[in-house]
Amino acid sequence: MPDYIDLVSRAVLSVSGPDARKFLQGLVSNDVEKVAPERAIHAAFLTAQGKYLFDFFIAEVAGVLLLDCEADRLADFQKRLRLYKLRSKVEIADASDRYAVLAVTGEDAADTLGLEGEAGAAKEIEGGAVFVDPRHAGLGARVIVEKGRRDAFLAGAGLSEGTSEAYDRTRIRLGVPDGTRDMQVEKTVLLEAGFDELNGVDWQKGCYMGQELTARTKYRGLVKRRLMPVKILDGEMPAPGTPILRDEREVGEIRSGSGDMALAMLRLNALEDLEHAVLSAGGSTVLPVKPDWARF
Repeated sequence: MPDYIDLVSRAVLSVSGPDARKFLQGLVSNDVEKVAPERAIHAAFLTAQGKYLFDFFIAEVAGVLLLDCEADRLADFQKRLRLYKLRSKVEIADASDRYAVLAVTGEDAADTLGLEGEAGAAKEIEGGAVFVDPRHAGLGARVIVEKGRRDAFLAGAGLSEGTSEAYDRTRIRLGVPDGTRDMQVEKTVLLEAGFDELNGVDWQKGCYMGQELTARTKYRGLVKRRLMPVKILDGEMPAPGTPILRDEREVGEIRSGSGDMALAMLRLNALEDLEHAVLSAGGSTVLPVKPDWARF
């Protein structure tokens, strides 16, 4: 039976009004026109220079677009969105007091919630929406639900409480980044973090903030480093930010970690001829593990 986890580090912004879709469409990396009661997406908001600022999920509930984002950065995200509102007929509101965000894990998560198994498949529920994680179906599903209906939803779905540590281990093993734990604000380029393969960029949608650099990075093959899982073979888990060395030369750094796995930003040339090289971080030996979805 699948488990649920309260994602207390997440919060919800609501974007509504006649111009809501058009407004977001010109700002974010994915195609907002594809969002429907049956479909959710993952997207990013970038600097004008194409560097990472925020990433989030977008689901539709009763005609309103709900953005599942980092709680600690919600106020900043809301403020930045409002800078571009101008005369658009759109309302951007903090809906955190109204909605809770949950993850549902396990191989049967989609079936238990009555969803198709493909990434992004969604449906409305009473007081919210459920959707298969748009980045990777192996992460299970996410739930945005009114706090007053949370307990009734959990009871009706027959879910038991899981642990955030187990969820984190699955995420890291799959190579999926978790916001600013793994991506650096105003530094990370989306393709370094797998956004292309993890369904976070739509190459057909037209212009958006930072689109030019994102496209140039892809079509000119300019990605020189990638976020990927590493296994800690011996020693303790290195702290986030710990440099990774190859032959005493820095080639990357540790980001989030759990158990004996971490995500690390690594230079691609550090992955060459690994049979004859050792990567280390903080005195621990680390072994890169390329995700099966990654194209590099």
